[in-house]
Amino acid sequence: MPSSPDLNHTTERTLAHYDRSAVGFREGTWDHDVTQNYRALVDCLEGEGPHEVLDLGCGPGRDLAYFKSQGLEAVGLDGSSEFVEMARAETGCEVLHQNFLDLDLPENRFDGIFANASLFHVPSQELPRVLNELYVSLKPGGVLFSSNPRGDNQEGFQGERYCCYHDLDTWCRYVTAAGFIKIHHYFRPTGLPRAQQPWLATVLRKPQ
Repeated sequence: MPSSPDLNHTTERTLAHYDRSAVGFREGTWDHDVTQNYRALVDCLEGEGPHEVLDLGCGPGRDLAYFKSQGLEAVGLDGSSEFVEMARAETGCEVLHQNFLDLDLPENRFDGIFANASLFHVPSQELPRVLNELYVSLKPGGVLFSSNPRGDNQEGFQGERYCCYHDLDTWCRYVTAAGFIKIHHYFRPTGLPRAQQPWLATVLRKPQ
């Protein structure tokens, strides 16, 4: 776990990796099928629409484009300047240029937050604060979807990216401490033995 003085370096090094590899990342991930994750969020949105959804760590805009195509009011957020430009050009949506350790989000704005393969970059010492900021930005009854690579609670740099690999129990302790209620969870890809399902997805609600 990095000490506080290292946090800026942790963020800058990770974002620099994404800035350098933005084009290759887009080409390598744009066609990934994450329909299961989309439905996990959208099916739990409450009340009449149009719903406003924040794509946290939107990358080049794949998921943002999907949400917009479904009639949602989609807003993106990413710390990589290259990704922000890509997502804006691809979708025409509002895309916030913010990193996860320096969020500036309005209170009670979003009906849902889609954090697909993004929150695992938050060092565990900062995760309670970041989850609290997401909680505050959701409307009462709002939904947070998160999918992260799972592990045995190890963290550190993997190449040029800082990564945290939480197990289910540890992750659930973090999100419930932030005030969320777990609706359900699942492992991906579906239909494989657990040892071959590296992704943990959770669907969480802010109480009314």
